[in-house]
Amino acid sequence: MAGRFAPRPPRAPHGGPSGAPASARVPRQTAAPGLRRTWTPPWPLELALVLSVLRRGSGDPTFRTAPDGAVWRASRTPLGPGTLRIARHGGGAVEADAWGPGAEWLLDRLPELLGAADDPAAFEPRHRLLALTRKRRPGLRLARTGLVLESLIPSVLEQKITVAEAYRAWRRLVTKFGTPAPGPVPERMYVMPDPRTWAVIPSWEWHRAGVDDKRASTVLRAVRVAARLEEAARMEPAEARARLELVSGIGPWTSAETVQRSHGAADAVTVGDLHLPGIVGYALAGDRHADDAAMLALLEPYAGQRHRAARLILLSGRTPPRRAPRMPRTDIARW
Repeated sequence: MAGRFAPRPPRAPHGGPSGAPASARVPRQTAAPGLRRTWTPPWPLELALVLSVLRRGSGDPTFRTAPDGAVWRASRTPLGPGTLRIARHGGGAVEADAWGPGAEWLLDRLPELLGAADDPAAFEPRHRLLALTRKRRPGLRLARTGLVLESLIPSVLEQKITVAEAYRAWRRLVTKFGTPAPGPVPERMYVMPDPRTWAVIPSWEWHRAGVDDKRASTVLRAVRVAARLEEAARMEPAEARARLELVSGIGPWTSAETVQRSHGAADAVTVGDLHLPGIVGYALAGDRHADDAAMLALLEPYAGQRHRAARLILLSGRTPPRRAPRMPRTDIARW
């Protein structure tokens, strides 16, 4: 990596980038020195907007947003664990610091993570709501992580339950079985477990995390073919989804939620969702009772960009008033 990225200058010994004293932080791995990359995107960039889809709840141990607006991510790359800190500076420049064996891998892919592979110009709004929302949020880009399992596993955990339950399960499993994130990171940041560790998590730990046998079994089947699934990051989104769906328990909902993040797939609209059809139907046609078929019909004019259209609808804030009760929480850890 000599000469590719500048070594990160040392920080003050009394605390890390988060402002917390060193004594308040969990000891971290520092197997590799920090690296730094500065990159200026040639478009308006809303850092938090682009990366927020990668966060699994406010307590996600792999994701932090600092008070200064910097975003921290801990990932398991093909080269090993890595931590990435991304911050905006004057003139629109993005400054990224990375630590751990995966530091160079993460910095190499920084532009794609922030939307360099995305093409918002391909989207032509045909509804006033979408045109206004795009104009109001010009910094929207679809992030591409290039990592499949880190989006697939939490998506499996989110199947058929409330997001609060899924976020709790992800937080508990990653914190207990993951690896402390490399570098001087905010407190309690972890890299998710490697495939072998996922495969040997005892059944009672899945239960305590609130994960039923069906979802746990799907994760176990996925990690047994982890290498083949990670190869899908280099495929076109449709081919990647087909490969993911070869694993029993992974269907169209889960594969779409995965490639939206791993590939930045602009057309991977989520079907089978409890709320999205009604939201899209209400925003575009005033139909809060729309089903998947009606949603797909409304999004047909945006073929090739249907996921982007759905993101813009969600960002518009035009959602139907709540009438039905919330989906009940089922805490199997109490059984």
